[in-house]
Amino acid sequence: MLRTHRARTVRRTVARWRQRGRRVAFVPTMGAIHAGHLSLVARARRHADRVVASVFVNPLQFGPGEDFRRYPRPARRDRSLLRGAGVDLLWEPRAREFYPPGFRTRVHVAGLGDVLEGASRPGHMTGVATVVLKLLQVVAPDTLWLGQKDAQQARLLEQMVADLDLEVAVRRGPTLREKDGLACSSRNAYLAGEERRQAVALVRGLKAARARLRAGERSAARLKDTVRRVWRTFPLVREDYVAVVDADRLEPLTRVRGRVLVAVAARVGRARLIDNFEWSAR
Repeated sequence: MLRTHRARTVRRTVARWRQRGRRVAFVPTMGAIHAGHLSLVARARRHADRVVASVFVNPLQFGPGEDFRRYPRPARRDRSLLRGAGVDLLWEPRAREFYPPGFRTRVHVAGLGDVLEGASRPGHMTGVATVVLKLLQVVAPDTLWLGQKDAQQARLLEQMVADLDLEVAVRRGPTLREKDGLACSSRNAYLAGEERRQAVALVRGLKAARARLRAGERSAARLKDTVRRVWRTFPLVREDYVAVVDADRLEPLTRVRGRVLVAVAARVGRARLIDNFEWSAR
């Protein structure tokens, strides 16, 4: 695995691959690599000749008082895992070079970036769109691989790619889960003891909502109440939001129709966790 901090090295390497007719896939990460990231690398390898991954804890997507400084950064472990997964090129940008003095540009996807995570974490989704556009401009991959756990990010980036006529196909991999169902996340490292045991409330609430949907429930309010009833039995879980939205527009719904996204966010101790599932009403 080739490893570099420099954008020009990434450009030159990818250009050589393209001269040889190789297809290139890209998996952007913030590090603290887990099974979800590795599953995206595996999917990327199956659909491309070369895989580029990035590890960059992006300061633009952290707000005041959030966990930017303490976000886990196990660099050696990350490199070992990505090498073992078959990554061909690992790009580890340096923040001072990625965002040099005087950097002013921001990418805002109207509507899709203002709800859910965007409403709870102002500026977060703008930071996501900005960093991914910069990464794509350098890597110029054929495919971009994202995880379903971050469904809003995936939908926002799909829209950005379409709106800006970028020549990259956006692909989603399913949410990977730990044995008890908790969605794999770098922030799971903050959890221990009783907090870790209670974090399963997120997936259990979603499972209860899915069961209600299968039984014919179509009221968004009753689905949200189903999640909250489960959460009431987990006193360490503090709700940020429970939402039932159109999966494409991310607009809130009163009745389930078409393809919907049921999304949740909650705090458990120091960890802020998210999870979701999509449902297509027939």
